[in-house]
Parts: sequence; C-alpha cells; structure tokens
Amino acid sequence: MARSLTLWFIWLSFIICVLFFAPPLQPDTLQPLQSLLAGQIPSINPVILSLFSLVGIWLLIYSCLIFADGRMQSLPAWMFMLASVASGVIALIPYLALRRPNRSFSGEKDPWIAVLDSQMTGVILTTSTIVLVLYAVLWGDWAAFAQEFMTNRFIYGMTIAFCLFCVLFPYPTLLQDDMARRGLETDSQLFNIAAWVPLFGPLAYLCLRPSLLAFRFGNQAMSNR
Repeated sequence: MARSLTLWFIWLSFIICVLFFAPPLQPDTLQPLQSLLAGQIPSINPVILSLFSLVGIWLLIYSCLIFADGRMQSLPAWMFMLASVASGVIALIPYLALRRPNRSFSGEKDPWIAVLDSQMTGVILTTSTIVLVLYAVLWGDWAAFAQEFMTNRFIYGMTIAFCLFCVLFPYPTLLQDDMARRGLETDSQLFNIAAWVPLFGPLAYLCLRPSLLAFRFGNQAMSNR
C-alpha cells in the first residue's frame, strides 16, 4: 500500500511540476521535436538529441521487464507501454503503482517477450547507449542545454522524466520480481548494480540475466534427476 501511494505521489508531483513550475509555454517549445520529426538532425543540440533517444532506451529497458511481468498481471501491460511512447513516465508510473508483486512466469514466451528477454537485446541497448552518451559528451553544447532546460518546457519535462526513470527502477518490486523469476533473488551484488548505477546498471542486468525459459527448464531438469 505504501509503495503504491508513494508512486501515485511521485506521479502527481511530476504532473504538477510540469504544469505549474516548468518554464512557460513558448511558440518554439516543441521546436526540438518538430526538427527531429522533420529529419533536421544537424540543427538539434547533440545533448537534446541524445536525451530524447535515451528516454526511448529507458522505455525499452522497462519493457524488458514489464512485458514478462504483465503475463502474470490482470493489467494490460502493452497498453501502458504503448501510452508511455507518447507520455513517458506519465503512463509508466500507473502500471508500477497498480501491478501486484509476482515472482512467477507461466506459459511459453511469445515472439515479443522472447526478443525482450534476450541478452542480445541488452547488448544492443547498451551499445546504443554508449554511442549516445559519447555523442552528447563529445559534441554536445551543454551550456545551450542548460539554457534550454531553464526556458523550454519540453526539455524541462523530458529531463525530469529521464531522472525519474533512473530513480524508479529499483523502487517498485518490478526488478526484484524479475530477478526471482530467474533464480537471482539472492544475488545482492547484481541487484545493487542494477539498482544504484544509473542507466548502465539496468543495462548490465539485461546483459547478464539468464533467460526465463532456460531457468525454468533448468529447474525442471534438476527436479527430474
């Protein structure tokens, strides 16, 4: 109960922050997004472009846990994640608040869950993240980004959302439940890496965690001996 109330408080606080404390709406507030959709990549500050892309990386990281978790929930996980593509944490937090702790997984993996469950997906996401971070660090205009953060509501909200993705990953039982499904509930070292190393910790977890199917069959094989 306390977990859910805290998540709803964070969700409401984020909405209030963006609506009432973010920089005011300006005619060019969505200019970075419009430039991106128009394919005008060179005109976008690499920091902003990387941040926008890393929000997408975060949604995929959460998807790698949520779609398997959703198999055992009454909630339609796909609906929340689809809404998150447009709204980010505004749609993600309600799923985290409404889901029930569950450490089981039953049935066969469908093709989408199989892709999200693959360690190769973790490797691809990690490689993409390294490229994006280097792009922002080496070629980004950080002073211009700071100015955009203070004057552009879209950039302000996106930055806060990125920070919330990092903060929320270890808080709900989503990570603990996923580890338990794979027989990793006693691996405190892996949990600490995934929980407390921002962005790259969760990526390392996706690269290292065993497959759901392999773990289940392994248990069955051992019990038949």
